[in-house]
Amino acid sequence: MHITFHGAVREVTGSMHLIGTDTDHVLLDCGLHQGRRKEAAEKNRVLPFNAAMVDNMVLSHAHIDHSGRIPLLVKKGFNGRVLCTRGTADACGYLLPDSAKIQEQDAQYLNYKTVRGALSHGPSFNGRPIGKRKYEALKKMLKKDRHRIDDDMVAQFMAKYRLERVEPLYTMTDAELALGQMDGVPYRSTSTIGRDLTCTFYEAGHILGSAISIIRHNANGHAKTVAYTGDLGRFDKPILRDPCFAFEERDRHIDLMIMESTYGDRDHEPVVDLKPRLRQALTETFERGGCVLIPSFAYGRTQELLYVIHELYAEGAVKPRPVYVDSPLATNITKVFGEHPEVYDQETHATFLRNGLNPFDFKQVRFTQSVEESMALMRDNTPHIVISASGMCEAGRILHHLRYKIHNPKNRILIVGFMAQHTLGRRIQELGEAYAAKGRSGDAPLVKIFNKEYPLKAEVEKIGGFSAHADRNEMLRFLKKSNLEVKRIAVVHGEEDQSTAFAQLLRDNGFDARAPMVGQTFVV
Repeated sequence: MHITFHGAVREVTGSMHLIGTDTDHVLLDCGLHQGRRKEAAEKNRVLPFNAAMVDNMVLSHAHIDHSGRIPLLVKKGFNGRVLCTRGTADACGYLLPDSAKIQEQDAQYLNYKTVRGALSHGPSFNGRPIGKRKYEALKKMLKKDRHRIDDDMVAQFMAKYRLERVEPLYTMTDAELALGQMDGVPYRSTSTIGRDLTCTFYEAGHILGSAISIIRHNANGHAKTVAYTGDLGRFDKPILRDPCFAFEERDRHIDLMIMESTYGDRDHEPVVDLKPRLRQALTETFERGGCVLIPSFAYGRTQELLYVIHELYAEGAVKPRPVYVDSPLATNITKVFGEHPEVYDQETHATFLRNGLNPFDFKQVRFTQSVEESMALMRDNTPHIVISASGMCEAGRILHHLRYKIHNPKNRILIVGFMAQHTLGRRIQELGEAYAAKGRSGDAPLVKIFNKEYPLKAEVEKIGGFSAHADRNEMLRFLKKSNLEVKRIAVVHGEEDQSTAFAQLLRDNGFDARAPMVGQTFVV
């Protein structure tokens, strides 16, 4: 077997690795790059192999940095199966169309801006000055009303003046075609993914449906095994079962493990501190009359937040205030969680299910749907909690909540997940921490949202216990306490300093580990 590392190599997003044998090509994940918009867009449009040559694909879980380019893969000629767990398949049913909608909307807006920019610069295209009045009249023609872009009119202007058109990475139609190729299977069942290749999924504990993939190659009487952790979860967290320790005998002997390293050089706060920290943050903010804004991934983090807030309210630990889930995608994904109680841990069954309670729905929760509801909520200054996407503050409704509330020192922005480099979430986190280190005195730092600067006066706090990724000690715990026998480890899915540090930590603990470069191939 040959394994070539194409994405999430010395970086966190764009997960993609290709397994090749004499007879088969199988792709592990096909994720979107995230970060600086222009740089990420350029990376996302290029697949470093012929999509049509890929026989099948194994998807570790549904997060967009692992699944987000599957529609592009299909668009470029892939017609095999996408093997995943049932929970992952159900989640992708919402996540991939949502991603396609964002791709289409981004392209639409960029084309609109191109036409507007061309019309606003100097002379018109026939050599005569347009003038302010004419420009305003032409600009109005580009929209059907205040909020909706007129695609037909934009296209006419682009064709007439030969402007370069931006096409979406993929469309809703591409996403629907991709969903038709997804094949959800149970944990611990073995599926054929090639002439001489099989795959078995085990619980990864990261998010609902996440899996450790054990891929076996049997040829000429010899067996070789690759394990792919995908994203490995934490231990003793609510809702999901812990990462698997006990693997079937046939799957224990690993020739190569492809292992994530998001927090390869960091330790999280203990899981037991998670609920007290959240209780303190909510209580302090409500007592001063403020609101709590929580940028959150729609899939996994939102449901965990609802679970813990539900517990705090039920215990009387926090005075109940309204909790708004302002994300249509998060609302749909929460339904998926409700449909898969078979993956819940014993605590969730004991605390909620056996008492006939839904862990993610309680009296104070409101799932906002319409834009009008969301806009009214943005202007609401009474104490409440808003959980909204995107988790890294790069798009979505959270941006509007931030621009309305980021300047008020009564409010609090809770960072409850990883913020990748070059994202707005990372800037808010770093600027907030620096401002707090100065005693929150002097001029507040400025944050640009929708090309307008706002003073970051709201308190920024990071609660690390919510992370869905294992930290370095938890990843070591998995390797040492599981019954796997691992010969070699390829360290991926971490920024360069994290990957290289974790590889060194593994070597210090007796493992043969290294962090590959992009495009590098390991032979098994």
